[in-house]
Amino acid sequence: MALKNLCILKDINILAIRDRIKYIITFSNDTPQRVAFSFAIGVFIGMSPFLGLHTVLGIAVAWLCNLNKFVTIAGVYVTNPWTIIPIYTFATWVGAEIIGLQHILPYIQWHQMTLWKLIYSLQNLLLPFLLGTTITG
Repeated sequence: MALKNLCILKDINILAIRDRIKYIITFSNDTPQRVAFSFAIGVFIGMSPFLGLHTVLGIAVAWLCNLNKFVTIAGVYVTNPWTIIPIYTFATWVGAEIIGLQHILPYIQWHQMTLWKLIYSLQNLLLPFLLGTTITG
């Protein structure tokens, strides 16, 4: 009996969440194309190399272009703490493939590492990162 009640509660929660999302999206009276465009702009900003400025850029672009701010920010948050490492790794790989960079990771002597040596060692990844995140976005 308890399992049946748990399944019913689960179904109610899923329906409630779905209805709430539907209400939020339709509340603005935007066309589906405008909602999709707002989300796409948000995803592009979220994948941009401007790490730390995604939310501010999303709000600013949504305000300047008169887009749905909620949907734009939802797109921005596609890159979050759980997804940012795989997304940025893939984007950097894409940039390295476009440039034709054969050896992506430099040899790093970890026992003598300082912050400045790490930055200097990884400077070859800057251009593939910038190019890859822009193209992937």
